[in-house]
Amino acid sequence: MTDLFGGSPETNPLYDDATDVQLLDTTLRDGEQAPGISLTPEEKADIAQALDRAEIDVIEAGSACTGEGERQTIRRVTDLGLDATITSFARGVKNDIDLALDCDVDGVTIVVPGSDRHIETKVNTTREEVVADTQELVEYARDHGLWVEVIGEDGSRADLEFLEQLAEAAIDAGATRICYADTVGHAGPERAYEVVSALSEYGPVSTHTHDDLGLGVTNALASIAAGADLVHGTINGLGERAGNVALEEVAIALDHSYGLETVDTTQLYELGQTVARSTGVQLPPNKAVTGENAFTHESGIHTDGTLKDDQMYEPYPPEKVGRERRIVLGKHTGRAGARAALEEHGVDVSDEELTTVVERVKEIGDRGKRVTDADLLAIAEEVKGTDRERRVELLNLTAASGGGIPTASVRLRVDDDERTASGTGSGPVDAAVSAVREALGEAANVTLESYEVDAITGGTDAVVTVEVEMSRGDTSVTVATSDTDITTASVKAMVDAIDRLLSAPGEEPVPLADD
Repeated sequence: MTDLFGGSPETNPLYDDATDVQLLDTTLRDGEQAPGISLTPEEKADIAQALDRAEIDVIEAGSACTGEGERQTIRRVTDLGLDATITSFARGVKNDIDLALDCDVDGVTIVVPGSDRHIETKVNTTREEVVADTQELVEYARDHGLWVEVIGEDGSRADLEFLEQLAEAAIDAGATRICYADTVGHAGPERAYEVVSALSEYGPVSTHTHDDLGLGVTNALASIAAGADLVHGTINGLGERAGNVALEEVAIALDHSYGLETVDTTQLYELGQTVARSTGVQLPPNKAVTGENAFTHESGIHTDGTLKDDQMYEPYPPEKVGRERRIVLGKHTGRAGARAALEEHGVDVSDEELTTVVERVKEIGDRGKRVTDADLLAIAEEVKGTDRERRVELLNLTAASGGGIPTASVRLRVDDDERTASGTGSGPVDAAVSAVREALGEAANVTLESYEVDAITGGTDAVVTVEVEMSRGDTSVTVATSDTDITTASVKAMVDAIDRLLSAPGEEPVPLADD
């Protein structure tokens, strides 16, 4: 195992024959088992298509035994005509295989008890019966043309001699592969290496790791070093308890550290965003690969170094995973970062003016506030003594959502005109944004990149802060606005962002909507 854990950051082989590793995504099955997650058929289809665009090899679409609703969802995925192999999770009973066949899947993952705790306490059977039943189930599934994987559940706490007996029986019966399962995230990499090394003597091995000890990726890499050529995981590390291993982390670790290509890495960020939107589980900002801070720099030293050399403080370029580098402003901002941010918005300042801008930025940061693009530009305008003419300004907003369809109306000043429009939506904020878009017409052809409620004060006069990032073409801007009403704060922030985008240097004039 010295090749796995030793060496430098340069590419090192995991082991001599590690040339083809595949990924099995179980977001739609194991990921959905995380508390509070329930995916609709449309959401599962969207995620499956995103997985296929990323060239994930195997997609576990669900558990056919769960119920007819789940089977309809699995059929929705199998009907998409994806390149990936589509499988269903199955318990160690023949009826589960029949239900999977009814969903037209390509294969099944059959889970049988692996540890004595599961054999004796959970299932109330014997080792001999588990082996005999597994052989029968594998033969039945193979006779019906299915790809078959066998998992010995709780394998990290199982007797290795029994796991080997189970693996040999499964492969002899025709199983495509066997799987080492660290079901409760119990093991360290030494145990993963030991078990997978032993099982790989009988046939192809996959690995299923959890992150309860924070060792999900480490155990996956140890399994590959021991001979596994298929890794189970979920996008964003979703799953029960601390979650499954995050497939995007496995993919980039294999690519960057060991030169093994498993997926189209440029799709990983959008894939993570798709799963986050569908599940409602937002990504921690410090999450590897897809977290907001992964390629964001504030520190003056780091920003200055990054501006001089992209690789100074990043292990790989953000474009590799479909990201862009961001420089944000706050208490740690230096002159290089502030100047770069201003230049991005077409603002030129003298050295003296820059000194004042940096001081003002640091003052805001010291108060615990994030400095948005709008804050920076307002500071620069004040320091330079220039007035900015707004193209779009919110004059009035009315929104209602009681009982019926949420509606909203807005009155905007657009250049020298006043415009009014109304809209409907899934909620008052959505309705108000629809009204703004109706009033602006083609000028509202902007993209909402992110929307978050940044802070809420307590008490009956609670103030909510909404922060939005919007883009138009290659230009983006971040604006934060506070108000006692979330709809008002949201619309003000979006209108201010649109105004900044329409006023950005280098932007072609956009004809506004007719009255």
